[in-house]
Amino acid sequence: MLDRRLNAYRPDLADKSLEGRVEAARFVEGMPGRVIAPAIAMRPRPDADAGIDTELIFGEPVRVFDRSDGWAWVKSGVDGYVGYVQEEALGPQGAAPTHWITAPRSFVYPEPDMKTPVLRALSMGSRITVTGEARTRGTRYLLTDGGAVIAGHAAPVDIPIADDHVAVAERFVETPYLWGGRSGFGLDCSGLVQLSMMMAGRLALRDTDMQRGSIGEEIDRSELKCGDLVFWKGHVAIMQDRAMMIHASGFTMNVSHEALDDAIRRIEPMYGLPLVCRRPS
Repeated sequence: MLDRRLNAYRPDLADKSLEGRVEAARFVEGMPGRVIAPAIAMRPRPDADAGIDTELIFGEPVRVFDRSDGWAWVKSGVDGYVGYVQEEALGPQGAAPTHWITAPRSFVYPEPDMKTPVLRALSMGSRITVTGEARTRGTRYLLTDGGAVIAGHAAPVDIPIADDHVAVAERFVETPYLWGGRSGFGLDCSGLVQLSMMMAGRLALRDTDMQRGSIGEEIDRSELKCGDLVFWKGHVAIMQDRAMMIHASGFTMNVSHEALDDAIRRIEPMYGLPLVCRRPS
């Protein structure tokens, strides 16, 4: 059976690309759209009380398969995740993004002046379309159709901002833990891995089981070095060296440093020993 997290199909409707592979009353191509909220929760069903599977962040592309009762059934154009989001958080596809936010968090102003009231905050990885530049009191701004951002907080889209994902992950230390979070406002363990790797030029799937089965190659724990990933049941951490790791921890409820040996002893009574270690290729 196809993974419903990565394949859009229901008894009444399915992605056209799945025709012949799944049964559905109707197959559609879906309509392109883009996220216009700073971050939106994606849920397994159109219900505000349903748990959060993941998040989509500003400017990310989606394909919309269905809209009903204020909800949209979509597939992410970044990692392929499928689920339901509130329809008001989506807009038209619009012009292609030219830049993305490279600071963990940054503000959007109504005009190129940091003294004006903030319109919204954006996470690292948010995609924007720059239409011009301006300078106010020595500070350079990038202009978009939705306001102005600090030029030093953005760079051309999809250009890596660091040589490795560890350097990116370390910028999120003390960011709050958020189940399903994958933005600078809140992260879970696999969200930290995915966002950090994306900003370092490497695509990664969203959930720990997906990452465990797809990232790089399996290695022995004795071979661990900076950048390697350690997977437990339902958890993942990024090694900073042979002994220390960084992870979005449900124990500290933030992104924190921890010694691997300490984490193994702490986690074992609840979830067992690490399942596998992997080295991103």
